Amino acid sequence: MVKRSEIQERLDDAARAGWLYYVAGRTQDEIAAAMGISRQSAQRLVSLAVAERLIKVRLDHPIAHCLELAQALRTKYGLKHVEIVPSDPGSSSTTVGLAEAGASEIERWLKRTDPIVLAIGTGRTLKAAVDQLPMIECPHHRVVSLTGNIAPDGSAAYYNVIFSMADAVKARHYPMPLPVLASAAEERELLHGQPLVRATLEMSAKADVTFVGIGELGVDGPLCVDGFLGREEMLDLVANGAAGEICGWIFDHQGNLLDNPVNERVASAPIPSRENSSVIGIAKGKRKFEAIKAAVTGLQVNGLITDEEVAEFLLKS
Repeated sequence: MVKRSEIQERLDDAARAGWLYYVAGRTQDEIAAAMGISRQSAQRLVSLAVAERLIKVRLDHPIAHCLELAQALRTKYGLKHVEIVPSDPGSSSTTVGLAEAGASEIERWLKRTDPIVLAIGTGRTLKAAVDQLPMIECPHHRVVSLTGNIAPDGSAAYYNVIFSMADAVKARHYPMPLPVLASAAEERELLHGQPLVRATLEMSAKADVTFVGIGELGVDGPLCVDGFLGREEMLDLVANGAAGEICGWIFDHQGNLLDNPVNERVASAPIPSRENSSVIGIAKGKRKFEAIKAAVTGLQVNGLITDEEVAEFLLKS
């Protein structure tokens, strides 16, 4: 897949800044804070939006409708961060467009000058986003995995992304040396009590920003397809009101974590506090409609990167 050119990325940023300034009525200081850039950069982007004739009576750029949807979702669900990418009706891919947007947001955080802790989940979309990252030198940051990296058969979990991220991002990386699911709640407690694991769990709880995938449930869902749960276990979860999962943590249609034996076995770190961390879910696709809706309704995530199709579903729900 060809990465977006620097010129196109610059125009996208200019379109975003122009919309925030001329349509949303934000000040340049507010734009700078929202985009994670300096005030001078925000000013230059607004000027570029005018110079490139992106600003007329309306924003003459495909991203305009996406920005309007994002603003509506922020208002409806109380989200901190929303980014909407255009939907492609002719594509069946669940990562095209989303991976690039996710990579851009991850890159913005990693380019911050103040040290941060960035927590990362797992999944196909997140892995695709990490594969889009350029080489970044940021030794002052720490990157920590929320999920274990061992599959049920003892092999490395394929969609655990922290090792892929380490190839491009020159920061300190902290994998979670655990299985995705423990065999029992007692085993999980034993594993979490190990000093190395405990230190990683404590670090993840202090994450400044967290990026996670949002998984659908059912026999075709990732937990079942990748062998972490059996067919009968999955059907039982769905029958008892389960709607989706993040890093293995299963929640109902209201976005509340379920009190069930599977969640008692999840070896992943708890999702960081949404009061103190930006927890950004990256997902799209009709199969994930209900899982995404539950995640934002219950504020399992307080940020979302998705496409127009999902955004319109969420606004009509």
